[in-house]
Amino acid sequence: MTEDDDLIDWLRLAATPGLGADRQRSLLAAFGLPRHIFAAGRSAITSVVGSAAADALLAEPRQDWIERARAWAAEDGSHILTLADEAYPRTLLDIADPPVLLYVKGDPALLQRPALAIVGARSATPQGGSNAEAFARHLAARGFTIVSGLAAGIDTAAHRGALAAGAAGAGTVAVVGTGIDRIYPARNAALAREIAACGAIVSEFPLGTPPLQHNFPRRNRVIAGLAQGVLVVEAALNSGSLITARLAAESGREVFAIPGSIHSPLSRGCHRLIRDGAKLVETAEDVVEELRGRLGTRLPAHAAKRVAAPQASLALDGDAARVMEAIGHDTVALDTLAQRCSLTVDALYAILLPLELDGQVASLPGGRIQRVGR
Repeated sequence: MTEDDDLIDWLRLAATPGLGADRQRSLLAAFGLPRHIFAAGRSAITSVVGSAAADALLAEPRQDWIERARAWAAEDGSHILTLADEAYPRTLLDIADPPVLLYVKGDPALLQRPALAIVGARSATPQGGSNAEAFARHLAARGFTIVSGLAAGIDTAAHRGALAAGAAGAGTVAVVGTGIDRIYPARNAALAREIAACGAIVSEFPLGTPPLQHNFPRRNRVIAGLAQGVLVVEAALNSGSLITARLAAESGREVFAIPGSIHSPLSRGCHRLIRDGAKLVETAEDVVEELRGRLGTRLPAHAAKRVAAPQASLALDGDAARVMEAIGHDTVALDTLAQRCSLTVDALYAILLPLELDGQVASLPGGRIQRVGR
């Protein structure tokens, strides 16, 4: 029995239609490796998963699907990890339903390192994106691999922040809810290529799987399972990020949340998490200190390095400084801001434009303005 034969049996088990991950694990628990399952015979298999599943399992395997997966695994940087592989991430074995197979594009060693998941809203505010990127950049430089889901908004900012830490950082892992050969959203194709080159992309779904809505909650449990903690940056009350946080807590991980404006819908999910026991964080060092005891000596030596400070922002003259002070740290309607500053809207626009171009303020839907931390 060769290693390739073993992989074929794993792929055949995973490709059986209607079997499902729960029954796959039941069969593995009963018989051991997939080759032992297929050698057990229909009667023995039926006693574990029922006759319909046994018939599906013993039917002619989907050779086209199996060959496609084998060809993908033969490409540079492509790996298929099974539950029996030494390289399979140990942290995933702590969750209730670890995937039977993982497709990995990039460096699978990243899946064994201390990690923090950073998740949040797809429709993030500019300040939320800035926070996610800054936290990820700092924490990657402190030795944490940053895990997220490659979605728009907070996920994208977290991946970019980790990549910005460069050689001093611990890299980033993107867990996707599609087949690993499909990028969703398509606008993150370039980011995905960069992550595959400098980090890792992970999926449990067969090649070619489209972005089906019910797959993303399953993706979220892998995000939570790969990390020692989950940081939620922005989230509405119905956000999938709250699912990730709940799954993390159920698996004994730490849950962190950044508070926000009481007026922002994207703060309400974070505030609920904090009320339910998540740790309120204001700086990345809050996360480091909380996880230091859990990780002990596992935090790499290069974790003490710091990333370079950001470039200085545009110097503020009297009018600009007055406008920035009037904005405060909440969102504000343009008309309200004009009244606070005793300016006409046209005069206010002239002051806000260079501040927005410099990234110090952002225009939000509904004619509102937000200060962006630098």
